[in-house]
Amino acid sequence: MAAAAVAEAPVLWRRLLAYLPRGRPALAALFARFSDRLTRGRERRARRSSWLLLAPLLSPTVPQLTAPPCCLCPEGFHRFQWIKNLVPEFGIASSHVKVLSSPTEFYELMKEQIKMAKKRVTLASLYLGTGPLEQELVDCLEAALERSLQESGPSSLRVSILLDFTRGSRGRKNSRTMLLPVLRRFPEQVRVSLFHTPNLRGLLRLLIPERFNETIGLQHIKVYLFDDNVILSGANLSDSYFTNRQDRYVFLQDSPEIADFFTELVDAVGDVSLQLQQDDTVKVMDGMVHPYQGDKMAYCEAANRRVMEVINAARTRQELFHTQNFHCNQPEGEIPLSKDPKTVGDRPPEPDTWIYPLIQMKPFGIQIDEIVTETLLMEAERGASVFLTTGYFNLTQAYMDLILGTRAKYQILLASPEVNGFFGAKGVAGAIPAAYVYIEQQFFSEVCYLGQQERIRLQEYSRSGWTFHAKGLWLYLAGSSLPCLTLIGSPNFGYRSVHRDLEAQVAIVTENKALQQQFRQEQEQLYLRSGSVSASTFQQPSRYVKLWVKMVTPLIKNFF
Repeated sequence: MAAAAVAEAPVLWRRLLAYLPRGRPALAALFARFSDRLTRGRERRARRSSWLLLAPLLSPTVPQLTAPPCCLCPEGFHRFQWIKNLVPEFGIASSHVKVLSSPTEFYELMKEQIKMAKKRVTLASLYLGTGPLEQELVDCLEAALERSLQESGPSSLRVSILLDFTRGSRGRKNSRTMLLPVLRRFPEQVRVSLFHTPNLRGLLRLLIPERFNETIGLQHIKVYLFDDNVILSGANLSDSYFTNRQDRYVFLQDSPEIADFFTELVDAVGDVSLQLQQDDTVKVMDGMVHPYQGDKMAYCEAANRRVMEVINAARTRQELFHTQNFHCNQPEGEIPLSKDPKTVGDRPPEPDTWIYPLIQMKPFGIQIDEIVTETLLMEAERGASVFLTTGYFNLTQAYMDLILGTRAKYQILLASPEVNGFFGAKGVAGAIPAAYVYIEQQFFSEVCYLGQQERIRLQEYSRSGWTFHAKGLWLYLAGSSLPCLTLIGSPNFGYRSVHRDLEAQVAIVTENKALQQQFRQEQEQLYLRSGSVSASTFQQPSRYVKLWVKMVTPLIKNFF
């Protein structure tokens, strides 16, 4: 009886997710918290206990579908439809999705899109750099705003920029000083919001110096939006991300519903952030709780309500749109809308690609991305292949346990020390690459201890003169040579991404072979510049980790 209950655990998880009440994704967070507590309990009992060897028995070979098939999700893809119980589901044509491959392509596309924007430009990033390339981007914004003023009638172009307060305020010349001229010239059209984590307050805020205060929590979402076109990425608005820092980028064209959602999401975070004023001071919006001077619980509850309003409203809109246009659950004997000659001309074409925005804001009690990522890792069946990449390899214990304990094959791409963004940094930050090497070595040792070297492989990205910042996931179902799902956005799969920062990415599910080919080509191009990790890797001089780094890393790994 007990064995049967254990064997059904993943199915129960999926059913619980599927039957959550609409508009109450916060309930799903309770299951994640429960899972985290179980994980911590296991760690206390025995880090290397034998339960991991039995974990493959906890997942059925073939995922069992609990939701009825829906025309929106063709055969083989409605296994992911449970995601729409948590977030809005956007169905689009695959021809509207383009994968970008280089920093230069990303930068040039942004400038081009700003120049063509007519109604809105929304930029969400960790920070805006201060070099000539960043200034050129600001100049493009200024030119677009100037052009909008010269058009007949009132200007309709609005610019909304969301950055992190601590990172955007670092140094005498910073993101704020870069944007002040535009804000002063176009105060009615430009809004600059600076998110300040509610966890940095009081004595802690006074004592922690600049740069180090960024470890407490950040605005880490990367969304670049121009009218109805959206770029989702992990790249920041800084010169290295435009030249020689490898990341991932996806361009969603002519997608008004998705653009509306991310505009509303950025505006929601902006509403609970500090507003940059023309004199370089900041203030909260009227009626809002101050993030670090006001009551912390009241602030987080208000922020939760504001963000969840956006998510739930979009879910409701999309459910209504799909019901009206894509003939799911038609009454027996009724002609489906898609077959009705009177309405077929007015309907949009049925989508072959679905976009699910995954939001993670643990300070506000929102952990949708964490729930979806854990479930995807948990449900990956034998024969499936998961390619996971992160610029900063520091997986949460829950993610590590799932990778070590499930049956899918994993190829994990991470940065070699030389392409780590902190390589060669001054002071304590210069030791961060060595800390990542130590974390990588510990995980590799765990893989070897469990005899999982053939199923779980580590690869290090290496490229002379470049740094590596790509993150995400590609899922290949058993027997398939093409990925049907990818995750792309800002999360790094580490403790910071899950617990400290504000993050957003999208799950893209597609049945279109051409788009699947784009995703495979993207994945292969990244992995082509990598080498396999083996025991001998850690014998190299460049992988030497000083004793003090080994001692300190367990104490500080949750901050980077």
